[in-house]
Amino acid sequence: RFFIIKESFLLYYAESEKKSFESNKYFNIHPKGVIPLGGCIVEPKEEPNMPYAIKISHEDFHGNIVLAAESEFEQAQWLEMLQESGKVTWKNAQLGEAMIESLEAQGLQLAKEKQEYLDKLMEETEELCLQREQKEELERLNQVLEAEKHQFEEVVRELRLEQEQIRRELELTARSLKGVEEEKKELRSLTQSLQKNLEELSLEKQQMLEMLEENESQLPPPTSPSKEQSSVWGLHCSLRQIEEKMQQLLEEKLLAEKRGSYSGARDRDVGQDATCYSSQSQALQNSLSELTAEKQQAERDLKAEVKVRMDLEKRLREAEEALQSLEQGLNSLDRNKEKEEKMKADVSNLR
Repeated sequence: RFFIIKESFLLYYAESEKKSFESNKYFNIHPKGVIPLGGCIVEPKEEPNMPYAIKISHEDFHGNIVLAAESEFEQAQWLEMLQESGKVTWKNAQLGEAMIESLEAQGLQLAKEKQEYLDKLMEETEELCLQREQKEELERLNQVLEAEKHQFEEVVRELRLEQEQIRRELELTARSLKGVEEEKKELRSLTQSLQKNLEELSLEKQQMLEMLEENESQLPPPTSPSKEQSSVWGLHCSLRQIEEKMQQLLEEKLLAEKRGSYSGARDRDVGQDATCYSSQSQALQNSLSELTAEKQQAERDLKAEVKVRMDLEKRLREAEEALQSLEQGLNSLDRNKEKEEKMKADVSNLR
């Protein structure tokens, strides 16, 4: 006979069915007989003229069923297949169906959860992309702020150099003012001295004129050169010398006054230059203070943005780790309560 094992049943046909099965590769659904194998005891047995026999027994069978193989190897193969098929009972089949239905329900639930997680992952991925764009924007702003910071530092350096130059010019102006003041004092003292000499010479001239008039009034008309005439001539010479000396002193006084007026003009010019330099220095100082304040504000803003960027990078790393953990959890077939709680925690962290 020709035997076929189908699930938990042993089907047997006529010997001619073997050729049809080998050529068509499918079995006839109308066998000659069917032996249910569920719960059967299958064991080897030695029978006369059948050294490789197989006994199939069951409490519900009337007697035993004995089959024979052609060799020991075939006997071992048939024993293994018959014993495996005997494990498939009705209860086992019902339990298997229940397990299959449970697994299908779990699969549907897992597919639903997976879709929900995928939707959440898509949302979080979009948020992460937005955070990456914000990070790139922060990096660009950081570069712009760095460039502005370098510009501010360059401007501050130039202003400090200019302020140092103005300070040196102010010191030079102060020394010039001091020299002008000393020169004015010298000219003032010289003018006072010349004025005093002029007054003395004027007084002496007045006295000599009075003496000359007195002598001329007392002398008789001149008939010949005499001693009195020579004395009068001497007085005239002295008077002329005094006048020349007074003229010289007046010229020196005028020169001193011109020098004084020139010194005053220089003093005014130097004062105006000092005022101009002082105003420029004050303006530069104000500009330097404003630039320093702007630089400090820019540095504070830069530090704040760097801190925000570091926080965003930290959150991004945590989100990426949570995404990896979620992906591993979704791809894992071994699901338990602890992993589900961890996945929920990762979703909460991502949210």
